[in-house]
Amino acid sequence: MSEMGTVETKIEDGVATIRFFHPKKNSLPGVLLRSIAYEIDKVAENKEARVIVLASEGEGPFCAGASFEELQAAQDPESGKQFFMGFALVILALKKCPQLTIGRIHGKAVGGGVGLASAVDYALATKKASLKLSELALGIGPFVVGPAVERKLGLGGFSAMSIDTDWRDAQWAFEQGLYAHIYDSIDELDKGVAKLSLRLAQSSPEAMAELKKVFWEGTENWDQLLTARAEISGRLVLSEFTSQAIATFKQKGK
Repeated sequence: MSEMGTVETKIEDGVATIRFFHPKKNSLPGVLLRSIAYEIDKVAENKEARVIVLASEGEGPFCAGASFEELQAAQDPESGKQFFMGFALVILALKKCPQLTIGRIHGKAVGGGVGLASAVDYALATKKASLKLSELALGIGPFVVGPAVERKLGLGGFSAMSIDTDWRDAQWAFEQGLYAHIYDSIDELDKGVAKLSLRLAQSSPEAMAELKKVFWEGTENWDQLLTARAEISGRLVLSEFTSQAIATFKQKGK
């Protein structure tokens, strides 16, 4: 498979499954982020797709977050901003598509992965789907994914995850409202995702689109907000603190 990762879309029985993969624990380089956003935007216009499932490959992490290589490669504030805009584009695509979106969170989610799990309309997970926001430890903070996470957890939950950067287990995420249901295994998760997505695919597209507008009320300024947040992250990623922190994290592994 490509070193930059892959994104594949399959539409069957009204369900569009967008599945991404990256060989480094499903981390997210900029090209892959933009590919995910592109696929969501494309499916949004497809009348055959009545519901969208966002998933990743493998039995390990759901998503290890930002690509360390690209974080280290940023040479100036603009290139840093453009990388973080990849996360903004995915979140905005999930927000703007008229279909309801389901997240299949089969394993751990870190940083930007937490942002993806928060930006879907309904997240289903396994009990192994722990999550953490590690950005502050890297010197950048969860600025771009923050609005999506705060929308699901509230300011208290988002603040706690941002400040202590500790792992939270799937049960915590369920109790906080980020996960709608947790399963004991990936097999059970897949059955749950299939059951819900097929039921939604038989529901009224117009009613679901109107309901989604209600879910996302108050986010009309997110194009500007997430762009401004990407600028903050793009500036901070150039710091010596971040450079050293990423080097340490790469040695230890995420």
